[in-house]
Parts: sequence; C-alpha cells; structure tokens
Amino acid sequence: MIERLCASVRAWFDTETGAVGTARIDPARQLPFVVIHAGCLAAGWVGTSATAMIVAAALYALRMFAITAFYHRYFSHQAFRTSRRVQFVFAVVGAAAAQRGPLWWASHHRHHHVHADEPEDSHSALQHGFVWSHVGWFMARENFAARPGRLPAFARYPELRFLDRWDALVPALLCVALYGAGALAERHAPGLGTSGPQLLVWGFCISTVLLYHATFSINSVAHRWGRRRYPTRDASRNNAWLALLTFGEGWHNNHHHYPASARQGFYWWEIDVTYAGLALLARLGIVHDLKPVPRAVRDAVDGRGSEAGA
Repeated sequence: MIERLCASVRAWFDTETGAVGTARIDPARQLPFVVIHAGCLAAGWVGTSATAMIVAAALYALRMFAITAFYHRYFSHQAFRTSRRVQFVFAVVGAAAAQRGPLWWASHHRHHHVHADEPEDSHSALQHGFVWSHVGWFMARENFAARPGRLPAFARYPELRFLDRWDALVPALLCVALYGAGALAERHAPGLGTSGPQLLVWGFCISTVLLYHATFSINSVAHRWGRRRYPTRDASRNNAWLALLTFGEGWHNNHHHYPASARQGFYWWEIDVTYAGLALLARLGIVHDLKPVPRAVRDAVDGRGSEAGA
C-alpha cells in the first residue's frame, strides 16, 4: 500500500514513474485534478475583481487556442507547419492548461481517430458512457502513458519529451507566477483590487476547470448532441454552442469527415476562432501551409448525413 501511494505521488511530477497496483482509477494519482476543482470553491473567500476576471478570461483564451491550434490541429493532425521554436512555445502554453503534455495529448487523440466510437476508443460516449467519455478516461490508469508510436515525427524532439515527462512543471510555474503577480499588485497597485490568492483561484483554478470541461465536452457532448452533416463511421456531431466555447472545435462532424484541415468551420457562418487565429499567424509568417478542406470534400454530403439532427 505504501509503495503504491509513493508511486502515485511520484507520478504527480514524473510521468515515467511506473504504475503500481491494478485499480482502474488511482485516487491518489488524481488528487491534483480534484484539488484544482476544489480550489474553485475558494472564490467566496478570496473575492473577485475585474482584474482577476480579466486574467481568468485571458488565460482561458490563450490556453484554449494553444490546445485547439497546436495540441490538436498541429501535433495531432499536422494541419499546418511552423518552426521548432514556435512549436515549443505553444507546446509550453498548451502544457499550462494542465491537460498533460503535447505528445500524450496528441497520441491519444490520434488513437481516438483510428478507433472512433469503436470499443478500442478510450473516450467513446457511445461505447463507455457519457461520464467516462467526459472525465473517466482521463483519470484511468490504462490511459496514463502516452502512445509514442502514434507520433514518431514529434517524439524525436527532446524538449517535447521533457514537457510530457514533467507535465506538472508548467502548470506549477503558472500558479507561482499568478500568486506572485497578485501579491505584487496588492502591494504596489492596490487600485487593481486583487491579491495573490485571488489571482491563483481565478487565474488558475477557475480558468483551468472551465477549460477542462469545455475541452472534454468535445469527447462527450459532441458525440451525443448536435447535427450530422456527413455520414461518418462514428457518432460525431456539429454543435454550434460548443464551437463558440472551444474556438471552433464544436464543428466536430466536419472534423471527423476531414481531420487534415486546419479549418473546422467549413462554411463562412461556422465560427472558427482558432482558424482565424491561425490565419493571422500565417499572415505574420509565424505558421505556414495551412491545409484547406478541398471543396469537393466539403460538399460531399448525401441524404443520410445532410444536417440530420441528433
């Protein structure tokens, strides 16, 4: 028992710590995930301010973009190209979302596409139930390790392997930075009305929990509720509300129809904030070769898939 507990605690910091025990979900290993959620309850104690809410919103937006543009469209699907330096910068920002490292995230996502809504799909709501697809799979022992065979092109970068192994480092540094900035503001700029504990609770806990559940909803909600334009072999749906919350990821049936595209909102009225951000970065020369969806692929809709309801 002591050995299992020590291994679980070591795994908070070093993901290469071997799993000990046979339980499907290791409660001790998931304690940080629970603590982040519990930290939201401290909002009543630390209070709120316009400063804290702006910081929380900004960190939600920045980290959501890093997850959707880079963890998903770049690392998982190579929908555009960029330099090694930019790749690393956005991998760090994505790691700050506390959704583990880029190799872990992308390798599991690629596995999902290979086995979408089949029994082997780790987070299929159709196969394993809504709650498991939303959060259970993320905490399961069998999904703790990355699937490096799915990402040979990126696994050769030592900096990405470092972020994967020490995936708690960047979120921890973000927490320290937020607390320190709040403490400095309280002392030197009291007009901002914030403090170290307040920025920590709002800027990290609340912002991260909102980010968690918006992202996880693509696995759960977007495979249950929405409209199906394309008759894909999975249960993916387009959900406009999720698209707004996740900067375009809610056009999930579009994405499963043609995963290689950098744009998931295939039509002009399908708001895709992530693609707009990528288009801006492309104009600035930071990213390039954004893969479009071919018109023939976009318009390949038959009677079975044409905007069918859930």
